Amino acid sequence: MNIVCLGGGPAGLYFSILAKKANALWDISVVERAPPRQTFQWGLLFADTTLCGLREADVESHAAIAASLRHWDDIDIHFKGRKITSGGHRFRGIARGKLLEILRERASMLGVTLLFETEAGDPGDYSRNFDLVVAADGAASTTRRKYEDIFKPNSQLHQNRFLCLSGKIPLSAYIFDFKETECGWFHLHAYPVDGDYSTFVVEATEKTWMAAGIDKMHGADSIALCERLFEDRLQGTALTTDTTHLSGSKLWMRFNQILCEKWHYKNIVLLGDAAHTARLGVGSGAGEAMEDGIALAAVLASDDENLSSRLQRYQDRRAPAALQLQGATLNWLEWFEHVDRYVHLAPEQFSYSLLTATKGLGHEGLKRRDPQYVAMVEKGFGARSGLDQDLPPMYTPFSARGVTLKNRVIVSPSSTYMAVDGVPNDFHLVNLGARAQGPAAMVMTEMICVTPDARITPGCPGLWNDEQQNAWKRICDYVHTYTGARIALQLGHAGRKGSTRRAWDGIDQPLASGNWPLISASAIPYIEGVSQVPREATHADLDRIKADFAAATRRAIAAGFDWLELQCAHGYFLSSFISPITNQRTDDYGGSVEHRCQYPLEVFRAVRAVWPPEKPISVRLSVHDWIAGGMIPEIAVRVACAFKAAGADVIDCSSGQVSKEEKPETERMFQVQFSDRIRNEGLVPTIAEVNDFESDRVNTIIAAGRADLCAIAPAQCPHAGWPV
Repeated sequence: MNIVCLGGGPAGLYFSILAKKANALWDISVVERAPPRQTFQWGLLFADTTLCGLREADVESHAAIAASLRHWDDIDIHFKGRKITSGGHRFRGIARGKLLEILRERASMLGVTLLFETEAGDPGDYSRNFDLVVAADGAASTTRRKYEDIFKPNSQLHQNRFLCLSGKIPLSAYIFDFKETECGWFHLHAYPVDGDYSTFVVEATEKTWMAAGIDKMHGADSIALCERLFEDRLQGTALTTDTTHLSGSKLWMRFNQILCEKWHYKNIVLLGDAAHTARLGVGSGAGEAMEDGIALAAVLASDDENLSSRLQRYQDRRAPAALQLQGATLNWLEWFEHVDRYVHLAPEQFSYSLLTATKGLGHEGLKRRDPQYVAMVEKGFGARSGLDQDLPPMYTPFSARGVTLKNRVIVSPSSTYMAVDGVPNDFHLVNLGARAQGPAAMVMTEMICVTPDARITPGCPGLWNDEQQNAWKRICDYVHTYTGARIALQLGHAGRKGSTRRAWDGIDQPLASGNWPLISASAIPYIEGVSQVPREATHADLDRIKADFAAATRRAIAAGFDWLELQCAHGYFLSSFISPITNQRTDDYGGSVEHRCQYPLEVFRAVRAVWPPEKPISVRLSVHDWIAGGMIPEIAVRVACAFKAAGADVIDCSSGQVSKEEKPETERMFQVQFSDRIRNEGLVPTIAEVNDFESDRVNTIIAAGRADLCAIAPAQCPHAGWPV
């Protein structure tokens, strides 16, 4: 086989080594436009798992790499005048130039032809003259661009600007430094390269970068600005780059996250950054790219399939890992793109939020790496919760107005459809009472409807008469007498989603008979052609329903509930006003988000005026409708702030179920991001809806300040023997 590799970076060189080892008769050439020893003092980081793979693939090059690695364990985070250290992270780094030197020597020894200072040219020409063309030509791949319609790259250009620099200073830890200026926040990522040099990556949001005037600066002036900002870390060291001659607008880059749908075409295959970019930072994807080389060389060494099938097998092996890495990377990138969202946090909580930003490292993982660091975080969190003892974050109390919950886990509402004429019965007593006897701090009822025509199904409970009130009082009394939990009611009106069958008889399907008229913000059915068309609520209707909510609230007080939640999510009546998908009114209750929120806020104020001032009210919102033109988190923050200003104590952050056309992205813990944003932008306490229970996740969410409470579905409730 006659193989050419376009690109002499770590990916291309390492693949050529392994391919030559696989078959010494293969003729392998590497084409590289740079001179053999021209490289900048950038550092590359390797995970232990990657290094193990390199050892198995080629012992000789691994030995040379291992001998040149710089080892360190600590991360130092500098924020608001404090340095917080977290240890045990096992960093392994090497200078890019040193790695290339090792790989070039190994490739030459095996008989690979290295062609330096040679422009690759048109990849199509190579495909006609070689059996295989390996495009390892980087994130700006010429090959990928030429065959873009084939490779179909999914590209996301991120907003932050970053500048990669080098300094002759031997750092001993991975450093994050955050500096506030009148233009905004700048952040530094810095880590050792070898015994003399370190890599410095300076980053800022586009807004901050523009406000500082860097777009109009000469490159050298913007580097001087970085030296002034982070002089404490540099200790008089100058920062350099090999592109100082560029202007600030060209010197500072934006990270382009790329993942190709297809990685091969005929006899051309993409490798490393050409197929998928890894993460922000110079050369940080080298390890993953070299793992691509291992996989590609392995499939080429087999002869059980044709070339196209073997290249597809290579993609099938590596694409899932690339996708997983990009998921973690996206969380990381978004944290830094919105760092001003978190700067209100105490330094130890800020550091914890940063370290767990990828969501791949949680509370238990950090504790295994550095117990003292986690103990410091828990102590600080406990002190802010009013404790004089150290406890895992989920065990700390939470107070709102005059109500204190014993811990940070609550049981979320879940419809059971077991009421008769709106009256809860023994089923509800056992269902809620059993969960209140567990470790959760509070149980919340399913949506309790304010009138008969406000029900979702005939089996939904209500609170519009004495019989219902007395039945709920029996349940509240049981919880208060026999458990240490609190009990909350969720109060709502089904709106256009009402008059349907119980879930097991056909969820969201109209009743076969006995339907009642529906009402909503606008005359839009939930399921076109299936659901009953609601009528648009008149002002008289709105006054009546507001009074119904207030009346039900008075009964909730008499029943003895500790907490009230107003249901303004999932397309129900109050939600139908908030979402632009369901509100097409032309009066004062339609149009802008401020106008769409006006009626739900009127209902909230009516409820708050009745509900005891010492008891809290939460508001459940659909932060994301998952449909074009619907609610999005950016707008939901404004909605949450409006309820906060009206007296809401907590925002319960949910999403979806407003439209059957929704396309939700429901990976594990997907709704925590909404709580994070509402809490840290709106500065209002939140409840995060969590898909399943795991103490490590709950501790991580709470400790990082992504939520104040975690709501667990009844089916996922933890048993009494909670793990610590």
